[in-house]
Amino acid sequence: MAVFSGIEAVLFDLDGTLIDSAPDLGAAVDKMRTDRGLPSLAPEVYRPMAGAGARGMLEVAFGLTPEHPEFALMREEFFVNYENCMTQRTYAFAGVVELIERLQQRPLAWGVVTNKSQRFTVPLTRAMPLFASARAIVSGDTTPHAKPHPEPLFEAARRLQLHPERCLYVGDDERDIVAGRAAGMGTVAATYGYLGQKTDVANWGAHATINSPAELLQLLEQA
Repeated sequence: MAVFSGIEAVLFDLDGTLIDSAPDLGAAVDKMRTDRGLPSLAPEVYRPMAGAGARGMLEVAFGLTPEHPEFALMREEFFVNYENCMTQRTYAFAGVVELIERLQQRPLAWGVVTNKSQRFTVPLTRAMPLFASARAIVSGDTTPHAKPHPEPLFEAARRLQLHPERCLYVGDDERDIVAGRAAGMGTVAATYGYLGQKTDVANWGAHATINSPAELLQLLEQA
């Protein structure tokens, strides 16, 4: 297991890494099905694609891809549904609250870098007490680029007034690891979140892999 030294901040992806938003994402798209007289699908059907956001949800619910002429219209309907329910069933993964408390005790700064747009990130993080101590929250449209481009991670480092190599980035998708490495950060792949179908985390190139938030603490305590 990798040992990280000189770390002054930990940055996290949001959905699938810190919070489990799959129930609300699934509910938003499932409402679109039932509104059209289609049968509801079980939450477990949606979960593996939760990390892909609207694209993943619409593909599961309707077999719809971004190339479809109705995709943009359907995506906006999904967005409106999600706005109306995004804090109803979303919660922090087990161990995340304790992890953040321990980071603050060290003390280490922490923040969020997500591809979720500010339209959703801002109200969601304001509604959850967990994020009150976050020193930086960077959304998918905060900068001109989204992950896997490293610019959102550079922006988070700037907000923390730290060099990127002093930051660790934790995420549950290959694009998180690609972005983190491109930014010169240590990278950690979280396997407890939303791993899509046929995902092989070993191929992502992360510096370390964790199966629970508690394992991140073990990594940091070895530093």
